[in-house]
Amino acid sequence: MSQQHRFITRFFAIACLSFATLAPRSDGEELLPRPEEPFKGKIGLTYKDSEAVKPKLQIPANYGIEKAPNILLVLIDDCGYGQMGTFGGGIPTPNMDRVANNGLRYTRFHTTALCSPTRAALLTGRNHHSVASGVIGEAGTGFPGYSGVIPASAATFAEVLREYGYCNAWFGKNHNVPDWETSLVGPFDRWADGLGFDYFYGFVGGDTDQWHPALVENKKRIEPPKTNEDGSPYHFTTDIADHAIRTIRAAKAVAPQRPFFVYFSTGATHAPHQVPKEWIDKFKGQFDGGWDKYREETFARQKKMGIIPQKAKLTPRPDSLPAWDSLPEEERKVFARMMEVFAGFTAHTDHEVGRLIDAVDEMGELDNTIIIYMAGDNGSSAEGGLNGLLNEMTFFNALPESMDMKLKAFDTLGSDKHYNHFPAAWAHAMDTPYQWTKQIASHFGGTRNGLAISWPAGIEARGEMRDQFHHVIDIAPTILEIVGVESPVEFNGVAQKPIEGVSMVYTFDDAGAPGRRTTQYFEMMGNQGIYHDGWMASAVRGAPWLSENEPMDLLNMPWELYNIEEDFSQANDLAEQEPEKLQEMVKLFFAEAAKYNVLPLDDRKTVRLNVDNRPSLTQGRSKFVYPNLLRLPEGAAPDLKHKSHTLSAEVEIPEQGAEGMLVTQGGRFAGFGLMVKDGKLVYHYNLAGIDRTTIESDERLPSGKVSLKAVYKTDADKPYAGAEVTLYANDKEIGKGRVEKSIPNRVTLDETFDIGFDTGTPVMEGYDMPFDFTGGLKSVTIELE
Repeated sequence: MSQQHRFITRFFAIACLSFATLAPRSDGEELLPRPEEPFKGKIGLTYKDSEAVKPKLQIPANYGIEKAPNILLVLIDDCGYGQMGTFGGGIPTPNMDRVANNGLRYTRFHTTALCSPTRAALLTGRNHHSVASGVIGEAGTGFPGYSGVIPASAATFAEVLREYGYCNAWFGKNHNVPDWETSLVGPFDRWADGLGFDYFYGFVGGDTDQWHPALVENKKRIEPPKTNEDGSPYHFTTDIADHAIRTIRAAKAVAPQRPFFVYFSTGATHAPHQVPKEWIDKFKGQFDGGWDKYREETFARQKKMGIIPQKAKLTPRPDSLPAWDSLPEEERKVFARMMEVFAGFTAHTDHEVGRLIDAVDEMGELDNTIIIYMAGDNGSSAEGGLNGLLNEMTFFNALPESMDMKLKAFDTLGSDKHYNHFPAAWAHAMDTPYQWTKQIASHFGGTRNGLAISWPAGIEARGEMRDQFHHVIDIAPTILEIVGVESPVEFNGVAQKPIEGVSMVYTFDDAGAPGRRTTQYFEMMGNQGIYHDGWMASAVRGAPWLSENEPMDLLNMPWELYNIEEDFSQANDLAEQEPEKLQEMVKLFFAEAAKYNVLPLDDRKTVRLNVDNRPSLTQGRSKFVYPNLLRLPEGAAPDLKHKSHTLSAEVEIPEQGAEGMLVTQGGRFAGFGLMVKDGKLVYHYNLAGIDRTTIESDERLPSGKVSLKAVYKTDADKPYAGAEVTLYANDKEIGKGRVEKSIPNRVTLDETFDIGFDTGTPVMEGYDMPFDFTGGLKSVTIELE
């Protein structure tokens, strides 16, 4: 052997020895992604004296998991305990019935009282404050429990499943991307792919227009089609069901050995309540008796079905919500119609879930598919206020809507003309038999949700109840135990926080098993609660249907005490009879609060929506130059609210003239637009439909290269301030007008800031979308004073 060959052989031996150290750990502490295994073939000096090893297909069978089950996780938005027929509600939900009758109903399952915090807890198996999601990201602050940024130390169970060969897809709502990371520049490590999903189709944010959703496919913003796959008028829930069905069919056709995990997270039944009219008509006249009657009827059904104990009590309606019979006839008429819309919306959503379950069944995969159907990420939403809403943006901007406006909209409620929401008293009724609603984490009206689980191959029970106390953080460890894998101690090189949930698998075959979740804290926007060994202490900060609450000492709240083993619905406050027990529970709340990043307690609402509380791509900048055909979500766009600014566009207008949008933010439900329309420069301001201002040039615009400009001069840099708006062409004043009142808090929940075209919905009537500018437009410049 030559000296060169001896050197190569010795070097090769050392290299192989080093490579062998990458073998998996054998101490039971899982590291993911798994370290590379040592090469088990043979490497000689050439291929002739070498032996290759064929790479393995990444499937669960590689990891000792036999017949790994598929997983279908369904999450309905803003759904109350007494809403779905499966839990005694007045709205038939045959497909949730199907899951429950093929498995189990959980009657004491809990969430966090708000959407994105529940979703962060669901995916990670940790408490919402532990993963920085103590409130929605749009209201986040710089404290560890409230930043809205899920840390790398809390990998989702989807990330774990993907490492074991699962094919993961997410359809619908993703409200776990920080507001400032939602633009085309990301970063994308907390988008669906970064949270463990191979495919995403839905929207990024809190809610979306069901007729004109702010669609995202993976990381790309797209416009929705005009119709559903069956040719019917487009609707978002139908669209995501179509995509989910197509995805699982394709996945099983291409790789039948790989199990799928589908996270089907509907935008329904969150506002806006929008649904095809034929679904609304199914419920005509069914709610004319009002919310008080609905609660009584639902309560009776719940007892008859065994959902609640026979000795349970129906909690009273809060004094701040009106009795149905006290309302004028015209209000009862409108409010009953709003509930018909909501019922149709709920039934339609369950129908679309049923189509997805049918597809799984038709593929022969139903027996070995775990279906987890969560009826709510919190209680029903009372954010419609006392009188309901035609436009949810009026709620976020504290703008009043008259009853006359609602009466005129009676026949079009649920259509794309409105961003509607029902009255708070209906939300309270949807939460029967409990007190309070969404946002109020202190009581079960905000946190207790219906849950059904089926898995024919793994759960023998059919149609049985389970009453162990559980929480949304328990879903992740349940799935991991079913699949037979551990939560890693290290993921992507980052040490992991322990899973804080407990698996529910022990309940599958033993209805009488003692509950393993003995303690659980609750907190949301100052509302506080603590469960421990059958007791629940609760402290209410304020109701969402009331304006900003009076100041309150969050360290000295008026606490209530309930023995929920005897008092299922929290109807009998024992605080005065059991003062020592109450103090014990309050101390435990603060111990848990310190443990899980709940501190500092914060009850502010509007103030926390201020963008200064969070990172911003625009903060500190006063000039922005944006290219044509650009879309930006509000969290990544310049904040122009009640600020003086100038909108400028260098355009080229052909001899025959030009039309189209130059710059716009928002759409039909709030926003502004600067456009060329009918040959004139037009500025339109939409105050959430409450008021509209149109300012246009006195004359048609000249052809050729033209400098267009709108100067917005605010009366004051404060909420609701009016402004003077002046239009210019080639520095010549061509129009002027006044905006009497401006949007104070949020322009839009789902629409974007667009340059050179208009996506979503039109900011004013009179043009067809997308209203591309037909002249030459290179860029738009925005300058803040």
